[in-house]
Amino acid sequence: MKKLRILLLLICCCQMTFSQTKTMKNPSYLKPGDTIAIVAPAGVIKSESSIYESVSLMESWGLHVIIGKQVFSKNNHFAGTDSQRLEDFQWALDDSSIKAIWCARGGYGTVRIIDDLDFSEFQNKPKWVVGYSDITVLHSHIHSLGVETLHAMMPVNMDFAKESRTKSVATLKKALFGEQIGYSISSSIYNKTGSTSGKLVGGNLTILENLLGTPSSLDTANKILFIEEIGEYKYHIDRLLRALDRSGAFKDCNGLIVGDMSHIKKNNPAFGQRIEDIILDIVSKYNIPVLFDFPAGHEPENRALFLGREIELEVTSSSGSIHFIE
Repeated sequence: MKKLRILLLLICCCQMTFSQTKTMKNPSYLKPGDTIAIVAPAGVIKSESSIYESVSLMESWGLHVIIGKQVFSKNNHFAGTDSQRLEDFQWALDDSSIKAIWCARGGYGTVRIIDDLDFSEFQNKPKWVVGYSDITVLHSHIHSLGVETLHAMMPVNMDFAKESRTKSVATLKKALFGEQIGYSISSSIYNKTGSTSGKLVGGNLTILENLLGTPSSLDTANKILFIEEIGEYKYHIDRLLRALDRSGAFKDCNGLIVGDMSHIKKNNPAFGQRIEDIILDIVSKYNIPVLFDFPAGHEPENRALFLGREIELEVTSSSGSIHFIE
């Protein structure tokens, strides 16, 4: 009996080690002539011109673009009914001629279709899924399948002034076509210094908290967590972070990258802490580096990030660098 218990323990340890170190599938990079699909799995499209401008951008890169047939559908808050959005996204997953899926916008709605999507064809022939915000549902779920995704600008961002989105566009192109990307940025005096490495995971803070306890919940063990948020009160951000902390997200991770915290609402009465203070209070018990002010999220400058890919992170008191390891 004792030998059996030891054997089972060894098997368990091996399984844990494998789950933490398994190689992620890297979808094929794009080349001129490839096809990219634009679909809308969440919020209603308010600006059709942003979609057509995005098509022109992709075509200028030598790509063929197909707009999903339901992209301009409207169902109150959503870009069509759940079944319409599901149909479009399933088509994009299954069509072997499509090499990347570019989500038109976020908002809310992806979680309403995620459990009905069939990823079997996608797992056989993975392709890039691109977006941010509500698309965090897809990033997190697809990582559980062992496939990398791309956190980057979406067609809706073409509504930003052209000069303000230059780096967003440039890094999206580099990432899609397999050019090396890496970042060295001036950052915050609130940084928690240190060097570390691990697979980069994460996305929108609200979505990450919403996915806890579901099949799409993010595994942060030995990984580097990225978070960003928009339009929340400080007390709500505190609540979200504490939920992640209680789930073990910070205890198990190797480092934390904080992206844009945009349009934070004012508490009345005042909450009494900066966003940086809230975050540092929660992670102070863990020996992990924290990089603030990384330019990714809901601002015009939204630099592309390979989620699921190994990175080296170095944080000083005023700067930070990210190096992606192929």
